Amino acid sequence: MNRLGLLCPRRTRYILDTLYLVRKNPSSNSATALPNAYCFRLATSFSPDDDFMSNFQLVRSCFSVANIPTFARSYCSGNNGVDSSEWTEDIQYLDESGSVIYSGKGIRSVEPGLDDHVMVGGLKKPILNASAVMKIVEIVKRWKWGPEMETQLDRLQFVPNMTHVTQALKVIADNNASLSLFRWVMRQSWYLPNDECYAILFDRLNQSRDFDGIQSLFDDMIRDSSKHGTSSFCAYNRVIQYLAKAEKLEVSFCCFKKVQESGSKIDTQTYNSLITLFLTKGLPYKAFEIYESMEKAGCSLDGSTYELMIPSLAKSGRLDPASKLFQEMKEKNFRPSFLIFASLVDSMGKAGRLDTSMKLYMEMQGLGLRPSATMFVSLIESFAKAGKLETALRIWDEMKKAGFRPNYGLYTMIVESHAKSGKLEIAMSIFSDMEKAGFLPTPSTYSCLLEMHAGSGQVDAAMKLYNSMTYAGLRPGLSTYTALLTLLANKKLVDVAAKILLEMKAMGYAVDVSASDVLMVYIKDGSVDLSLRWLRFMGASGIRTNNFIIRQLFESCMRNGLYDSAKPLLETYVNSAAKVDLILYTSILAHLVRCQEEQNERHLMSILGATKHKAHTFMCGLFMGPEQRKQPVLTFVRDFFQGIDYEMEEGAARYFVNVLLNYLVLMGQINRARCVWKVAYENKLFPKAIVFDQHIAWSLDVRNLSVGAALIAVVHTLHRFRKRMLYYGVVPRRIKLVTGPTLKIVVAQMLSSVESPFEVSKVVLRAPGDSVLEWFKKPIVQQFLLNEIPSRADILMHKLNTLFPSSAPEIRSLSPPKPLITGKAI
Repeated sequence: MNRLGLLCPRRTRYILDTLYLVRKNPSSNSATALPNAYCFRLATSFSPDDDFMSNFQLVRSCFSVANIPTFARSYCSGNNGVDSSEWTEDIQYLDESGSVIYSGKGIRSVEPGLDDHVMVGGLKKPILNASAVMKIVEIVKRWKWGPEMETQLDRLQFVPNMTHVTQALKVIADNNASLSLFRWVMRQSWYLPNDECYAILFDRLNQSRDFDGIQSLFDDMIRDSSKHGTSSFCAYNRVIQYLAKAEKLEVSFCCFKKVQESGSKIDTQTYNSLITLFLTKGLPYKAFEIYESMEKAGCSLDGSTYELMIPSLAKSGRLDPASKLFQEMKEKNFRPSFLIFASLVDSMGKAGRLDTSMKLYMEMQGLGLRPSATMFVSLIESFAKAGKLETALRIWDEMKKAGFRPNYGLYTMIVESHAKSGKLEIAMSIFSDMEKAGFLPTPSTYSCLLEMHAGSGQVDAAMKLYNSMTYAGLRPGLSTYTALLTLLANKKLVDVAAKILLEMKAMGYAVDVSASDVLMVYIKDGSVDLSLRWLRFMGASGIRTNNFIIRQLFESCMRNGLYDSAKPLLETYVNSAAKVDLILYTSILAHLVRCQEEQNERHLMSILGATKHKAHTFMCGLFMGPEQRKQPVLTFVRDFFQGIDYEMEEGAARYFVNVLLNYLVLMGQINRARCVWKVAYENKLFPKAIVFDQHIAWSLDVRNLSVGAALIAVVHTLHRFRKRMLYYGVVPRRIKLVTGPTLKIVVAQMLSSVESPFEVSKVVLRAPGDSVLEWFKKPIVQQFLLNEIPSRADILMHKLNTLFPSSAPEIRSLSPPKPLITGKAI
């Protein structure tokens, strides 16, 4: 009793009562637990200001003094069975007066980091895993991070293991604290890579959306795994999945590549996450790359993979791989979803594989899946665009039977496809149903129907659609007006076309082009009167046309002999700064050559003057006398032809020479005609017309010449041949005149009038050189070739007038050439 002298009476009494109870029941089943339990109970019953451990040790020593037996326990560390107790100096227990009431040997203290227990008095108390974990948690929560925390962890009275660390990480909620603890653990000698630790840390970082932390820890994990030669399968896949779900595309793909390079296995869910990410980002080709990696790695596909890949492959146009995966999916007894069927049906239909699309459609229905409105629309569009309208209408009926109401776009597409295929009755029937369903047709639908009716020439139906369209408040498009105006122009409904054109102008459209198109329709149709009437309407409405159409109408009037109407058109053409080229002037001159009435000749001459072309000045000068012209004819002609741009107008110059020589021959101006031919040949307009093959053959080719040009060329060239043969003594073996089938008779008749030796053979007039030489020596031939026409020349000129549709052949053949109208009259 004296040993408890230092204790207060109340505490002393409590201890004695406890000792009495323990000694009274020494055989209790819980006797092994009583000493410690009672000590704990007594120690906690003291006042709060007392030290708990001192109270606990004191009470425990009391039990020892009372000879209460202690019981051995087994320990979980590697020091089991080793007595680590060691006697140290004596310990004295004093009473309140300071007197020694007990003294005895003490027990050495526990050495931190070496022992797996703590000493409670003389008892070894093992450190439980829960206590170790809580101690670690307590330190980490208190110090969070930094050197102080690591110092406290280094002073732990036990050696932790990875189980303690894993459990501690599960308890610690702070990310920074968890990472600090883990980085301290990684530096310890007893550290081993633990997949579960990494997984816990990655879960925490993902919850806080700390993706930079995830990336940093992932790099540490890669280095750690490489160092220890281990693999963290769960953590690897978890990182990639987290980054992929967070849409960290580049980072997740980079981690994926690093895991692949490390040789670790990647699970199906991770592959699916990456595929989903790339598809979401609009990068299907990268998703296919991941899928190919998945196949190469031998990773089995699950239902989610098929759900991802088949629609993606189908939509990207890779239909064969999509079909292969679809068949593989069915072989593995995965049930295809509606999404897979919808994507395949749509893609196959758009690719033109209509049989496959219909087969899938039927297979889907066989599995009990109900087609959606979108699928019906896709099928109808595919078959309609392929021209299989009967199948499209059958699916259309199935759609309505399934309870789906065709939408606005589908009605429009069906109507337009039937209209474009020429099935106007069906198109109009569906169009009527569309209006009854409450859908207002678009301008596109109206235009399609109207244009098809216009194309088929149905004026009444087209006008009905046009009026319906305008009454509905819809603005017709430019193509609609163009089709309607073209139809009305072809039907020659000028007044209705004018009304439509004015309405088009009131709608704000530029109508110049459309009006000109209508005018061209009349011009091409040869309706000159309607053309002139439409042109007058255009002028009254302030609508202008272009110079090309004015020229076309002018030439049309010229062809029809409407010279009174042609001249104002030409004046309009010239006044609008349009250039009258040599071809246009020559065409007018050609009309003059064919003219048979003197009154019309005067009109044509005035039209030629209205062109204000330099060729007309040349024509007038050509018929003037030397005094007025003030230079010889040949010089005058050469000056004119030198002013021609042969790079731009060589073909026009040849055309002009042919028509001009026709005109000069008909007017009896042979000398002037010979001058024109000579200068044209000098300027190489007809480079291959005359060929001198030394002494073998001389030839003249007039196949590309007009009748007048051919006659002048023959006379002039034979005159050159005569001079060579008579004056220079050069006689070829033969002379050929290549005329062609058209000019053969004309040239032969002209030469037969002077008894030429040329023989007609197919398209060539031939004669031996000697025979031609003898013929050249005849006086009549010399006069003929020198243009000294004998008195019997009226026969020749009569023949020329017969060949040309000219006026008054007897006047032109018997009377001297008459001069052109003076410049003032023109």
